[in-house]
Amino acid sequence: MTSDSRANGVRLTLLTHPATESLVTSTFPHDDPLLPAGLRAAKDAAARLTAYRSAGWRCGPALRCRQTVAALGATDVSIDDALDECDFGSWRGRTIDELAAADPSGLEAWLTDPDAAPHGGESVRDLLYRATKWLDEVGTGPVRTVGVTHAAMVKAVLVVALSAPPAAFWRLDVAPLTRTDLSGRPGSWTVRRTAERLAPAPAPAPAPE
Repeated sequence: MTSDSRANGVRLTLLTHPATESLVTSTFPHDDPLLPAGLRAAKDAAARLTAYRSAGWRCGPALRCRQTVAALGATDVSIDDALDECDFGSWRGRTIDELAAADPSGLEAWLTDPDAAPHGGESVRDLLYRATKWLDEVGTGPVRTVGVTHAAMVKAVLVVALSAPPAAFWRLDVAPLTRTDLSGRPGSWTVRRTAERLAPAPAPAPAPE
């Protein structure tokens, strides 16, 4: 690494894992695997990421993230607990609709109050703090880093990078198998690409006759 490259900051790419059963059913996830279609999509996307082979790769510990890096063909990958999914506590394995019926006040609090953690896990503010600490650490590391993680973590990173209010977390939409690029250093980040799909969007269902 040269002093010039460090002066220009680091380049960070965040990749979200492809679809899982939890994503399809709007369920707060357990450690579920990728769907077969998601696994195929990641393998198909590998050719678009060859320029990143020399980067320092990090991966969240969840099975779906580890399956993603394997499908993308990345070999020298560090497991990074800071890239794990938001901790949804007692809500893991429960659907949004189920919680809307069983705990409507808790769900409403989670969706509106950054400090709320009705599930006993992480609040949005806790997740933003984790993202802040991770960006500070990555910003002093290798010039180019790729992180394979979850949509919630990417949203948290974007909120921190843009110095947006915590409530902006719920105003961001990050799809499965997308690429988000940033550059900068601790406390000063520029978002260069946001949630670009690495696979075609699913075709809409045919209209009923």
